[in-house]
This record gives sequence, structure tokens and C-alpha cells, in this order.
Amino acid sequence: MASLQVGNALRIATELLVCAGLEESKARVSARCIIASDRWGIGSHGLMRLPFYLERLLAGGINSKATMKIVTDLPGLVIFDGEDGLGHWQLQRASEIASERAKVNGIAAVGVGRSSHCGALGIYVWPMVNQNLVGIVFSTGPAVMPPWNGTTPILSTSPIAAGIPTNPPTIIDLATSAVARGKIAAKAQSDQVLESGWAFDAEGKPTTDAKAALAGMLAPLGGVKGYALAVLVESLTGVLVGPTLAKNIPDMFASSQDANPQEIAHFVIAIDASKLSVDGPNDRISQFQDGVTEAGGRLPGSTRVDPTALNSDDHITITDTVGSQIQEWAIRLGVKA
Repeated sequence: MASLQVGNALRIATELLVCAGLEESKARVSARCIIASDRWGIGSHGLMRLPFYLERLLAGGINSKATMKIVTDLPGLVIFDGEDGLGHWQLQRASEIASERAKVNGIAAVGVGRSSHCGALGIYVWPMVNQNLVGIVFSTGPAVMPPWNGTTPILSTSPIAAGIPTNPPTIIDLATSAVARGKIAAKAQSDQVLESGWAFDAEGKPTTDAKAALAGMLAPLGGVKGYALAVLVESLTGVLVGPTLAKNIPDMFASSQDANPQEIAHFVIAIDASKLSVDGPNDRISQFQDGVTEAGGRLPGSTRVDPTALNSDDHITITDTVGSQIQEWAIRLGVKA
């Protein structure tokens, strides 16, 4: 394992993305989202993914010159065509716009279709919770999960994230598969064995082999209930926003598909928390937090740092494999690592 200073990691990631064709401001936002995942301890969605984004940028599968083209613009609903851009900066912007609209209208939703992978979904609730809003985010991706009792992948990991403006914020971030696929990929890189019940091989047989699982399918979280939640996420993203269903989305871990745009869809909902109470101002949030603490627990994600306020002097830990890959890319693109 290697330790890397956050400030240096942000610089390297930003410069690599710029060298791959991304505009500096978009590269900077995307790098921050990537490094925040590592800072949160979610290495499967952090720097480990950067080489895959770079390959896709250079191959054309991610459009480095993409903008966000407005398709629908209503007071409480905005839909963008992401023009195959990198998902990080696009979903960050979608969350900011949802926040702006919700502060005026009480609630707002923003969808981004024809986008790309965005990393850890919980990153994008922060623009909302920082404005005292409830934030909910959905995204789709390549099909890796079969329908209940099925044998063919039809659903993505179908992640859901939510933020509640407690102090510190409550951050809920989970895949509706038994495990995030990025975790499978991370374990495959380091030849680690999977937990039983996480995945199936390409023939639909249960497996603990990470590489076989990466080429196979994931099990739903909590059985049929996880499958039902995955259907909800796919409906709000690939089905309704589109333009591509999970079963047709290229796999970012398959190099043969690097030139094929993923056309991923994201969907954000922001709600003004101050407008939700039936009885006006109250202290129920504090009561609830205190109750959780007194019961011996803590609220989900309460220890996660604000991704918009990363401390450059902090450190992240990456595997030796990821460190070597980043070093190779730095040499390839002429970036000082």
C-alpha cells in the first residue's frame, strides 16, 4: 500500500485529465470527486478508476469537449443531454442546479442523460446538504445483475445516495447489488477472494473468484428486495432519462469497448428541508441524532469529510497496483508524479 498527499493527488489527477483533453475547470472538479472517494476510504471508486477514464477519453468513449445541453427546462425539472461527457463534473453541476431550483421552488429534479460513470454517488449529495436540502441521487451503469430468478444481466449495480442536513450531514450511499462492482474490480486487481453470496460467474454459478465475478454477475442486496430497488433506480435513470438501458451500456472494464460511449443516465432530487415540517420549526433532527448516539450507534456517513473542502495536507492510501498505474500514466502523458 502507498500513501499519497491529497494535494498532490488532486494535482496529478487534474493534470492527467487535462492532458487527456478535459477543460481545466472540469478536470479540477472531476479530480476532486475522484480523490474524495479515496479520502472516504472507497478506493474502488477513486484513483483506481482514473486509468479507465483516461483510456476512454483518449479512445473517444468519453467526449472531452462535452457540454450539458438543455433538453427540458421547467421551474422544478431540468433535463440535460450530457453529450457523452465525464460523469463527475456533470453530476456535480446537476446537483448544484437542483439546489438552486429547490431553494426557489421547494423541490427540484435534474436529470443528465448520455453521460458517463461518475464514481461514488454519495459525493454528489453535498451541494444539496450544504444548502440545508435533502438530496437524493440515482445512477445507472453496465448490466451486471440478473432479474430475480433470472440468469442474464439486465440491471446495473443501481446505486442510490441520499444526504440529510443533520450536523454533521447524514450520507447514505449504497449499491442495490450485494456489493459495488468497483469493489469486485479492486479485489480482482489484488487477487483477493470474495465473500460468499456476492457474485456469480458468467454461467450464473456462485463464485468467490473476483476475476470470474468481474466477467459474470452480481447478486442483489437482500434478495428480491434489492432487486426491486434496482428496478426503481433503472426506471428513474436508463428507462425514463435514457437514452440507453443498462443491458446496452458498455463496460468500462472492457478495453475493447473504450471507444463506445456509455450513455449513462443520472437523476437528482433536491428538497428544501425547512419546508417539510408539518408543525413549523422544531428540533427533531437533534432529537433523532441524540437518540441514535444514546443507543450506541451513529448516523450513516457522519464521519465523511465534505468533498468540496478536502484538506490538501491529509493523506489517502492506494494499492501498489494503482500507484504503479498512475505512475505509468504520468510518464505516458508527461505529468510530474
